[in-house]
Amino acid sequence: MSAAVGECGDFAALVIAWQRRHGRHDLPWQQSCEPYRVWLSEIMLQQTQVTTVLAYYERFLQRFPDVRSLAGASVDEVLALWSGLGYYSRARLLHRCAQQIVDQHGGHFPRQAAVLATLPGIGRSTAAAIAAFCFGERSAILDGNVKRVLARVFAIDDDLAQAAPVRILWERAQALLPTTQLPSRMPAYTQGLMDLGATLCLPRQPQCERCPLARLCQARAQGQPQRYPVKVRKAAPRRVVSLWLLHAVDGQGRVWLERRPARGIWAALHCLPAFDTRAQALGWLAQAGPAPVLEHPPFTHILTHRELHLHVLTGAVDAPAAFGEPGGWFAASDWLQLGLPAPVRRFLAARERG
Repeated sequence: MSAAVGECGDFAALVIAWQRRHGRHDLPWQQSCEPYRVWLSEIMLQQTQVTTVLAYYERFLQRFPDVRSLAGASVDEVLALWSGLGYYSRARLLHRCAQQIVDQHGGHFPRQAAVLATLPGIGRSTAAAIAAFCFGERSAILDGNVKRVLARVFAIDDDLAQAAPVRILWERAQALLPTTQLPSRMPAYTQGLMDLGATLCLPRQPQCERCPLARLCQARAQGQPQRYPVKVRKAAPRRVVSLWLLHAVDGQGRVWLERRPARGIWAALHCLPAFDTRAQALGWLAQAGPAPVLEHPPFTHILTHRELHLHVLTGAVDAPAAFGEPGGWFAASDWLQLGLPAPVRRFLAARERG
């Protein structure tokens, strides 16, 4: 790794001054240093854009205004409010974390990043963000945005897909922290790094002329900021998967939903019965007797490493039947309260509207 940290002695001061003047100040989770709200925003923002999170954050707080209300909820209630945000393991870990905070910490968030990082779903960077924003702890963050900022400032040409260079980057991030112990500096510094990566030091078309770190940035001096960060490891190829979903409706207008397995696509969510082939879906429906079947136009849903081609068959069931566990018949007032995959929720909502 090139360049010593000492060469950027005013790094923190530049970040703080820029954030206070040009950074983001009107995001809803910035209006309070209450750790529950900061924690919730940090978890929601993992792998998700701010514009997407805003509406979910407000709805979540309306239903679960504090950690005790979240801990006391069912996981289905949590997943229902999370539906559409994706990466549902985050929601399940959020729920487990809330229960652990209530059970083991009396409903109070630990004040130290090292302790926060032992809780479910809270990694090292998230723990540091909570500790810095809420308690002024001098602790470094290193999310994707911050990695990009540091990789460019120091022209780090090591492969950040490897563990060893990332460990060194953590050491550098810690060394760059404000040296003063004033707690008020840590929130501005931490938010400033996040804002730089989110608004100026973009993956494509970085706005170097507006960056407070421009004169320190070695990637800019080289004239090739987009060369950094270096990541040699290639993403796993996207796999195409076809699923046949059965929309079985009984005489009361209820639909049959099953809970998905704990692992795999849509883990632990409720879903229309899913099959690998059309024949399997029709065979499942035949258990309730012959019924006309409507086949809907197929559509595509993109996951991180999968492209789902979804085919939906609708069949009417005259007499309610039990097709096995875990599953059941749900009216709209009931399935609205469940965690459902986004495409299934959209399909059912459209059918409900007629």
